Amino acid sequence: MATDDFFRARLDQMIDLRHALAVLATRMPWAQIEASLAPVFAHRDRKGRPVEGSDLFGPSLAVAGAGVSNAGRPRLPIRLMVALLYLKHAYNESDESVVVRWSQDVYFQFFSGQVYFEPRLPCDPAQISRFRRVLGEAGVEQLLKTTIEAAVAMGAVKKTEFERVIVDSTVQSKAIAHPTDSRLLELAREKIARLAKRAGIQLKQTHQHEGQTLRRRAGGYAHAKQFKRLRAVLKRQRTILGRLLREVRRKMGGLADETRASLDTWVERAERIHRQRPKDKNKLYALHAPEAECIGKGKARQPYEFGVKVSLAVTHQHGLMVGARSFPGNPYDGHTLAAQIEQTTNLLQDIGVKPTAAIVDLGYRGVDKDVAPVEVIHRGKFKSLSPRQRTWLKRRQAIEPLIGHTKADHRMDRCWLKGAEGDALHAVLCAAGFNIRWLLRAIARLGLGGVLLALSAMALYAAAMAEVLRHPVSCAEVALEP
Repeated sequence: MATDDFFRARLDQMIDLRHALAVLATRMPWAQIEASLAPVFAHRDRKGRPVEGSDLFGPSLAVAGAGVSNAGRPRLPIRLMVALLYLKHAYNESDESVVVRWSQDVYFQFFSGQVYFEPRLPCDPAQISRFRRVLGEAGVEQLLKTTIEAAVAMGAVKKTEFERVIVDSTVQSKAIAHPTDSRLLELAREKIARLAKRAGIQLKQTHQHEGQTLRRRAGGYAHAKQFKRLRAVLKRQRTILGRLLREVRRKMGGLADETRASLDTWVERAERIHRQRPKDKNKLYALHAPEAECIGKGKARQPYEFGVKVSLAVTHQHGLMVGARSFPGNPYDGHTLAAQIEQTTNLLQDIGVKPTAAIVDLGYRGVDKDVAPVEVIHRGKFKSLSPRQRTWLKRRQAIEPLIGHTKADHRMDRCWLKGAEGDALHAVLCAAGFNIRWLLRAIARLGLGGVLLALSAMALYAAAMAEVLRHPVSCAEVALEP
């Protein structure tokens, strides 16, 4: 042991080992997680680049940067980064706040594999984002799969329960402002003017002052319900945006290829906003998030939500998340069931169980052939169901509060990650965070903390007895001691 650690207290001596998070830290298969994710982070050969040099024999061509480099800072432990992702979504933290809380919470550090308390940040918050992006959808599904297998290993859920799942869909909202025509037109004008100036394009007029004035007037007319004047303002905003776009198109031909390609992406999005009308389909609702869609779920308080449709699957009895998948394009609910059952089957393949019945609402009617041999149970078949299946159907609504908790407590209410890939990663990680909290409640319910403390006490007693046997002391010597 190093000298600087001699006077430091170990985390397992500072905390209560009966705490649910401490118990879960000893029950998670960390070695299996690291083994499954290690190939993703393995060092790979890099392609070399030709470098011209000169020496006594004249110019020469060499290849630089090839092979595997050992330079640079060593990577952080996989367990630490995985634990940060689990803790972030389990306790509804952001990338910035979870590292701050980790530096203050001894249970967070024990869960992530630390031996001694570290009063510092474990990493930069940006490293969590990069780690998540490298994992990809397959990697985060492995994290969700591990939580399911941990629940089975602890005896918190029986294998037979996975044969029946409840499936429902919801909307994962994107982190965008409420889209209005006036705001989108002004943002497009401001964005194109700024990017054109950065690229070196000299514009005749940017219409900055007029654009800001029109935006303010549009808000006032909409609030006063003066829609005729509002339409006149929108018409003028489209006029100045179109004028700016045509000028940029004419002058961007002389730019470098990389600069022109970057500018062309934003110009195309601005042209979509310039063309679209209120009754159009496939509208652009955010300049920085073109994947956001308008989805209506029939809610009186919120007729439309802007994001992506997400399908969730939970076990019938205890409500453990066994599937979470995003579906771009706003498909019909029934058309998402086959893909959701496929994901659930893949997550349960190592347990040796397959779902045989899916309990759904009426939005999933007419897809029995697509998911066969899985049986689809909904109240539209009530007359043909057996008494046992009618009993199962009574728990269909059990998924609704679980969706609410996933949104309110595990960050599914608003996705801040970039692109359609970010939507997919976020949905799975929210389900994994839900399962972590589910496991913590299961540990408290089953009393696994007390069992672990008893096992640790037995281990300490066995170690003490081994020490006594190694150094025996006679009864006479003990009796003669003063």
